[in-house]
Amino acid sequence: MANQLWTRKPLDKLMNESSGEGNQLKRTLGPGSLIALGIGAIIGAGLFSITGGAAANQAGPAITISFIVAAFGCAFAGLCYAEFASMIPVAGSAYTYSYATMGEFIAWIIGWDLVLEYAVGAATVSISWSRYLIKFLEGFDVHLPVALTVGPWDGGLINLPAVFIVVLMSLLLMKGTQESATVNGIIVALKVTVVIIFIVLGWKYINTDNYVPYIPDNTGTFGEYGFSGIIRAAAIVFFAYIGFDAVSTAAQEAKNPRKDMPIGILASLAICTILYILFAHVMTGVTSYTSFKGQDGIAPVAVAIEHMGTPNAAGVIVPDYPWLNRAIIVAILAGYASVILVMLMGQTRVFFSMSKDGLLPKIFSSVHPKFQTPVKSNAMFMLFVSLFAAFIPARVVGEMTSIGTLFAFILVCLGIIVMRKQMPNAPRAFVTPLVPLVPILGVVTCFFMMAFLPLDTWIRLIVWMIIGFDIYLWYGIHNSKLSTGVGTLKGDFKIVCLSGLALAAVLGVVAFVHHNQSIEGDAPLFYFSLIFAAIHAVAYLYTWLKK
Repeated sequence: MANQLWTRKPLDKLMNESSGEGNQLKRTLGPGSLIALGIGAIIGAGLFSITGGAAANQAGPAITISFIVAAFGCAFAGLCYAEFASMIPVAGSAYTYSYATMGEFIAWIIGWDLVLEYAVGAATVSISWSRYLIKFLEGFDVHLPVALTVGPWDGGLINLPAVFIVVLMSLLLMKGTQESATVNGIIVALKVTVVIIFIVLGWKYINTDNYVPYIPDNTGTFGEYGFSGIIRAAAIVFFAYIGFDAVSTAAQEAKNPRKDMPIGILASLAICTILYILFAHVMTGVTSYTSFKGQDGIAPVAVAIEHMGTPNAAGVIVPDYPWLNRAIIVAILAGYASVILVMLMGQTRVFFSMSKDGLLPKIFSSVHPKFQTPVKSNAMFMLFVSLFAAFIPARVVGEMTSIGTLFAFILVCLGIIVMRKQMPNAPRAFVTPLVPLVPILGVVTCFFMMAFLPLDTWIRLIVWMIIGFDIYLWYGIHNSKLSTGVGTLKGDFKIVCLSGLALAAVLGVVAFVHHNQSIEGDAPLFYFSLIFAAIHAVAYLYTWLKK
């Protein structure tokens, strides 16, 4: 009889782990620090780079509406996160919430998936940080060797700047949560100040003619202007919001988590939404949205800044604030550094909880006696993320981050519905409104975003989840502290093996579809997927029959 896979972790046990007696992490974060953590994780270069491209190619001046639509999508998930964070103020984020509502197996799946959001996400951001550092240094006529600034797939050997920022942020996290929060607070203040300066200085240069038409007519192609363009742009800028959920991973380091966690999650999301809308409004007001076509990196913002001036005798606009472009690059570098900091922190806290539950080795929950931080776990992820940042292409890790995040959002929204039915009388400091409508809207919105991601991203997600099944089947299920003994796990083994077989079959199908649709074939990924699926299908079938 299969029991362990669906065993839920009791709330009283969770509360004991987060209490003063059971908590090994130091409570140092107040509501201000939690809001700063959220803003630190959300505002990155996505604001400076994505906005211009989405306005130029999809939404036009109505990019502001796209930001509002994307904010609603995030708000659905954010409201669910807020209820869980106030009800279960324990490190681990969506992993812990799933353990309390849907059982150990689903909790393992979401915990393993969160590596894609936090650890792989940190690698993605560090690669972009490297690019902006190069751009910044070039402004001072300092040129780094190409071989040392990009990975082998991009024509270099290793991305050393990306490794540098990962190591620096990891060492800061090892030193202490309070110190990390202080540095993050300074960085957040810097980049928010630059954003506000851009908005304030640019406001007086807005030409309302640039807003006409506010919603450009559709070109006849789905997603190019019109209503469909606004929605597609919303799907694109949605990823500029990723990060607010990282606040929930710091629950055991919050001074008053029941009250302050919802404030940190929702306030950071609200502040960033307002800044995003105003920023986009100014960008598309100082110059026509068509000016951003073909621009990338910080170029869209640079174009807007070049139009913040007055025409000379020849009718050419002379920028009044040429120094602002360099300030924007500094803000991007600082913004990316804080995103890396928060994501690395979130990842180690998720594995801290999984290790405490016995699903991962004890090294991930080992706390340094002096610093009161998981130093060994920080060091291991420093190595793991550095390897990704040094050698893997940015597009690959970026799309893995997106699909992992959206999957996490879906499970959290479903968890609220389950929790309301199973534990209707449990104390809640914050209550998600309009349940089940809000969680259902969250699920639909996030799955819609996932459906538009490339098939090769789905292949990598499935491969990653199968690897997670391997670890759970041969380690986690045996060492779980909720386990009733290996001898009673026959049914559990069969369920995991059946799930693994199903995933292997899906992997083969998706690989074939992607191979047939791909213009270039992408043969290496295709053959790797088939071999990987075949080996695991045989292994799971053998384990099933043996047990």
